[in-house]
Amino acid sequence: FRVLAKILRLSGGDHLHTGTVVGKLEGDRQTTLGFIDQLRESFVPEDRSRGIFFDQDWGSMPGVFAVASGGIHVWHMPALVAIFGDDSVLQFGGGTHGHPWGSAAGAAANRVALEACVKARNAGREIEKESRDILMEAAKHSPELAIALET
Repeated sequence: FRVLAKILRLSGGDHLHTGTVVGKLEGDRQTTLGFIDQLRESFVPEDRSRGIFFDQDWGSMPGVFAVASGGIHVWHMPALVAIFGDDSVLQFGGGTHGHPWGSAAGAAANRVALEACVKARNAGREIEKESRDILMEAAKHSPELAIALET
């Protein structure tokens, strides 16, 4: 997979599903972080714990968006923001369309959860450790999120 990720970047690809770490497409967190670094950083130092066996200088070559999907929902949002950061694609299928109030409400719940996690992260909070508190606080202002957290 690592070779395919490099070929995609070299050929000008724009996104690649890198594994999700959470949800149904779980994978090793460190390895996934290594894939993400390879796709979007201009310089990736050797880090064997992430499967990077030598320094890799990508120069000014454009990066590739990392994609996460597969069984993800609002409760996964803190981990997804911590793992993938801002420059990523999060594909919520059932996590959106499975909302009891319909797809629009599911999309609203996901957006509120995302914004709450980004805001908390930017404020210096440990979003994975404080995930429940962050999401429950946001749900006070979003009935869509409150219902999604119950399902």
